[in-house]
Amino acid sequence: MINAMSYKGYTASMVFDAEDKIIVGRVLDIDDIIAFHGESVAEFESNFHAAIDDYLAASRELGSAPEKPASGKLMLRIAPAVHAAALKAAARSGTSLNKWAEGALGKAARKPAARAAARSDIPG
Repeated sequence: MINAMSYKGYTASMVFDAEDKIIVGRVLDIDDIIAFHGESVAEFESNFHAAIDDYLAASRELGSAPEKPASGKLMLRIAPAVHAAALKAAARSGTSLNKWAEGALGKAARKPAARAAARSDIPG
């Protein structure tokens, strides 16, 4: 069983802290840290809603877009030749095009961060 709650597209974990006798929550799947707690499920839910509403209001006041969790659904338009090559590569690897593309996108997405990290290690 997953202990989670959703509100306005955001999902929060629900973990019971036996020592403090509270339910501790943290919004999942975004880099911004949004944490809250409640002594009951009703209080937890109310505080979760307030935390999200405050986060959205603060983003508006700062003129920045709030971070949104990714849905996991991605629609792409690519050249037919690239599509065909990707289908062949997926078949060669024995996996579906979705799984193959997920691996390729994940690998490509990590490259810039790795290069930036390597550059920050260089004394300057």
